[in-house]
Amino acid sequence: MSRIDPVTGAVIQGALESIALEMGHKLMRMSYSSIIRESEDFGAALTDAPGLQMCECRMSTPLQSGPIPGYIRNVLKVLAERDDPVRPGDVIMHNDPYGGASHGPDVAFCVPVFQGETLIGWSATTAHHLDIGALSPGSCGIVDAVDTYAEGLQFKAIKVFDQGERNEAVWHILRANIRATDLVVGDMEAQIEAARIGAARLLELVDRYGLDSTMAAFHDLMDYSERLMRDAIRALPDGEYAASTMLDGYLDDPNPARRELPLVVTLKVEGDNLTVDLTGTAAQVPDRPINMPLVGTVDCSIWLTIRSILLDTVTYGAIPQNSGLTRPIKIEAPKGTLVNPIFPAPVIARFCPGNQLADTVMKAFAQIVPGQVSAGIGNLRVVALSGLRDGDHWVHMEIMEGSYGGRKGLDGMDAVDTLYANTRNNPIEDIESHIPIRVDRYELRENAMAAGQWRGGIGAIREFTFLDEAGFSLEGEGHAFKPWGFDGGADGYEAELTLVHTDGTTTNLPSKVPYFKVKAGEKLVSVGPSGGGYGDPRLRPAEAVADDIADGLLSEETSKVIFE
Repeated sequence: MSRIDPVTGAVIQGALESIALEMGHKLMRMSYSSIIRESEDFGAALTDAPGLQMCECRMSTPLQSGPIPGYIRNVLKVLAERDDPVRPGDVIMHNDPYGGASHGPDVAFCVPVFQGETLIGWSATTAHHLDIGALSPGSCGIVDAVDTYAEGLQFKAIKVFDQGERNEAVWHILRANIRATDLVVGDMEAQIEAARIGAARLLELVDRYGLDSTMAAFHDLMDYSERLMRDAIRALPDGEYAASTMLDGYLDDPNPARRELPLVVTLKVEGDNLTVDLTGTAAQVPDRPINMPLVGTVDCSIWLTIRSILLDTVTYGAIPQNSGLTRPIKIEAPKGTLVNPIFPAPVIARFCPGNQLADTVMKAFAQIVPGQVSAGIGNLRVVALSGLRDGDHWVHMEIMEGSYGGRKGLDGMDAVDTLYANTRNNPIEDIESHIPIRVDRYELRENAMAAGQWRGGIGAIREFTFLDEAGFSLEGEGHAFKPWGFDGGADGYEAELTLVHTDGTTTNLPSKVPYFKVKAGEKLVSVGPSGGGYGDPRLRPAEAVADDIADGLLSEETSKVIFE
């Protein structure tokens, strides 16, 4: 039974979503770094007082907004343990990867919302920061971190504003321990202001409609989202459906416990409940950071994939993004594995493994709803580029796209972020105007198309020339294992990474590269993976193959081999 009339509830829903959207827009406009203002690697959301998500910014990446309830719950837990009450005017910084955060560089700033003396909710922003004081410059590609302490500064419910008073000591510590200080601190201050805007708007909404009506509408919305998810699960046949994929791990490492690691997913459907069992997944790597926090990465990877398969926006339209969607879903993740590591196992390079986990969930669903999944994705990679200019650090982060597999009725999307990533690329003009890098190539691969009735998406080639001495570090996946084809479609194509030296010689690199110094004139060439094909290639229309040839994606000779 509804707690409030549906018209008022819909108005309040629209207002909540508008608040989150405004938070996101203003965070982008105020930010200094391209990873936020261009790539949109940020989150913005409102929760109620205990931390149930009310809404999130649709522009943000799911891996940023999705974990916000976990941040809030852990902030409340830590402050309670310290006997430190939440008060009006507080702003709390948090990035504990074993306390709700996806990983350390994703720092949250949480603003409590009070009506009088009563805590009624939270406004929070998260964002990926370009440096967090880790063992090497940048905040990605720290693939040699041996524990969480090597991954950078850890902020566990730190009040950067205490009852409205700026805690200058914290800001001094930040400036003394982070590279590219002005950039990072500027982004943090932008986050705080965006969160304060959200808090003010939520309070205005509550003052207009009353706290009881606002919360009644919110709980109705959660119930509605839960009903949609339960109905979708109930439509599936009961049973167990298992799938597995593989992570590269550290392909150049002599230790077999660090390379070629399985991810295993078993879906257990029972009525309108769904259990995702990750038993069989490889043990954690205790001294390398490809482990995934259960809360903040694993849960969001699973929830997002299930929602996108069972409640596709094309069919269902806009669905309220709140904690109701996750109520019917249970996750079982054995402790001490890649998907539920034990502190202080490092986790900073969890991005690509988490996306591969999402792909494994989709592969399991392919057995139940084959028309609602794509074939295997080409995973992403992330590179940190850095150097010194007149004694000051410059740092840049570039997310390099993957590709989708084909799906029923549609070819795979080329050169895009996949599954839980959802970030945008940086314009070449922005890169070249801010750092000493020239982008010489940015194009689709040729003759690297997975055949199918609906072909796989095609990976991109990115070539960067260093114009000054610099360094880079990189995390990725997909060098050893091809994206899976489905229903007769061909497997996709692996990724490649090459360093071209000034004398023209080349060095082939693995999918994970710790901080590596380069000279002016050297080039880094990234070849992205191509997604798997869907369906029998012989059923692909001749005109579609001709279009691919005309677009320069496929030669006539190759087309005859893979489609005939």
